[in-house]
Amino acid sequence: MTMALQIADRLLPGKPYPLGAHWDGLGVNFAVFSAHASRIDLCLFSANGRKELTRLALPECTDEVWHGYLPNAALGTLYGFRAFGPYDPAHGHRFNPHKLLLDPYARQLSGPVRWSDALFGYRLQSARGDLTPDRRDSAPTMPKAVVVDQSFNWGDDRRPDVPWQDTVIYEAHLRGVSMLREDVLPHLRGTFAALCEPRFLDHLLRLGITAVELLPVHAILQDRFLLERGLRNYWGYNTLSYFAPEPSYLAGDQLHEIKVAVRRLHAAGIEVILDVVYNHTCEGNELGPTVSWRGLDNASYYHLVPGDERHYLNDTGCGNMLNLPHPRVLQMVLDSLRYWVDCYHVDGFRFDLGTTLGREHNGFDPGATFFDAVLQDPVLSRVKLISEPWDMGPGGYQLGNHPPGFAEWNDKFRDTVRCYWRGDPGQRGELAARLSGSADLFDRRRRRPWSSINFITAHDGFTLADLVSYSAKHNEANGEENRDAPTTTTVPTGAPTAASKAPRTIPRSLTCAGARPGR
Repeated sequence: MTMALQIADRLLPGKPYPLGAHWDGLGVNFAVFSAHASRIDLCLFSANGRKELTRLALPECTDEVWHGYLPNAALGTLYGFRAFGPYDPAHGHRFNPHKLLLDPYARQLSGPVRWSDALFGYRLQSARGDLTPDRRDSAPTMPKAVVVDQSFNWGDDRRPDVPWQDTVIYEAHLRGVSMLREDVLPHLRGTFAALCEPRFLDHLLRLGITAVELLPVHAILQDRFLLERGLRNYWGYNTLSYFAPEPSYLAGDQLHEIKVAVRRLHAAGIEVILDVVYNHTCEGNELGPTVSWRGLDNASYYHLVPGDERHYLNDTGCGNMLNLPHPRVLQMVLDSLRYWVDCYHVDGFRFDLGTTLGREHNGFDPGATFFDAVLQDPVLSRVKLISEPWDMGPGGYQLGNHPPGFAEWNDKFRDTVRCYWRGDPGQRGELAARLSGSADLFDRRRRRPWSSINFITAHDGFTLADLVSYSAKHNEANGEENRDAPTTTTVPTGAPTAASKAPRTIPRSLTCAGARPGR
């Protein structure tokens, strides 16, 4: 990563579009949304991110987008924002200029989050809870956004464009799929560079796989309470940035590693689908840290409790919900999706807690703003769209109720196949319905049979190896003393019991059908 920066004493007006930081060969345009801020400063940092070089106020605000242009700024420039405005949690505002904020449109991150009390917008030990602002500078503990070059020679890359009816999906964790492979160089294991290793591609082709569905690859925040116990968030459902990849998934610091991996998978005829988490962010509830959206415009980015804007609606079970009906929040999500399609050539998305994405003010709506926006988009409507059709809120189970154009995880197929496999009586009719496309669920509005994503195992619960190996959950290695998920299972009759198997050395949540483990 290189950086050359001649610091000006002020910014030129620049433009409000596009959002984020964009280099034009002569300088960088910065643009960030905030409807309620009174001022936003651009903070520039040294090449190692340790020293804040200067702060420059974004000079213009157009249609609630703050913007400015930095002449002579180059690729590799490290930056962040500070937002000024009221610290008034009771009315939904949590501005605190002492907190460095990550650009929601950051394309790459430099440096990790270093947990400290300074990451919180309020005094942790205050008797008034989150009502007293904290005045410590969080910049030393925060990653910085990087101005990047997004060019890449894609050559003759062509999307496999596998028909839905022929699609066979292999769900994989990017790190886990190669971390123990001795035929991969140690520094490449667990990264995008290992994903396109020839032996792995051959393995997928022998299995008849047509698509790899990667668990979240967006940058994530490792929870403090996990790190303090010597643990880490393995699954990645704790998004820190919707545009930047998780830094630990890169062998070096070059984004083209992702593009090379996608291109080689495409050359083998394999599509790439990303599991994405647009239902909540890593900032949690009102007691969580202030790292980006909360500090830029909490009242716009999140669903707050009507009449009690200090607190957050939490149909996700993860502390907060993105306010997708807000046009700028929706724009961020759509821009992120298009970015991964246009810049990285991914072939589709699996939407975590898809019911949350379809929640309007009166609950789930198949005609919700998010669904309508995606389905009319000339880019996104042409890739594979898969919803996890449930969340933890009222009326959260919405299998079969998503609009045409979206496929859905069909847990009824999973449960039925497991019950039949185990030998439960009276399953033939139910099994026939599931094998023939679950018409009772999906045969409406001219939806096709491929609307049902049939699966038996996934990351929520048993892996296939666990399913045929255990009669009870075994999560001893994660420090929860096996109490972190339900203990009932759907293991086939005659499968070896837990007592006959050695405990797993990698923590996994082994749950019953329909249960959702903590991530």
